[in-house]
Amino acid sequence: MAHTDDARLDHWHGELRHIRGSELSGNTNQTTGMTRFEAVSGKTVGSTKVWMGQTHVAPSTSSGDHHHGEAETAIYVVSGNPVFVFAEGEQEVRIETEPGDYVFVPPYVPHREENPGTGEAVVVIARSSQEGVVVNLPSLWARVERDADGAQDAANPADGGECA
Repeated sequence: MAHTDDARLDHWHGELRHIRGSELSGNTNQTTGMTRFEAVSGKTVGSTKVWMGQTHVAPSTSSGDHHHGEAETAIYVVSGNPVFVFAEGEQEVRIETEPGDYVFVPPYVPHREENPGTGEAVVVIARSSQEGVVVNLPSLWARVERDADGAQDAANPADGGECA
């Protein structure tokens, strides 16, 4: 079948996009001790259902307790040994990772990230949302309320920052 310009109008034949690591955008919400770089997003490539980027976490850094609303988050550990902390009943659970590990954070699950090491940790993050939703919480056990549509209750508004 011959290639025609009409094929470009067919959404099944869109172009692939290549984002070089050296071209990642640092124009994202930032958190002290963590530097975020945006790779795949609505802003960079026109994606509508996924956001993907890289976070560099400084040594001896801990985010505050938070959740990411209705977004699912997948994390791949590139380097370092970041720790992901969440509550299970009355216990604080610590997932200690190493390069090559993956972590999944379901919607609305309170958690925090830590880098207790002496070197920088680097993770790749993929989210099911274009929004940098972060709802900061007073603790891992804070009540997380959602309305019937799953939207965040106004009593726990987002603080506007962003964590991994």
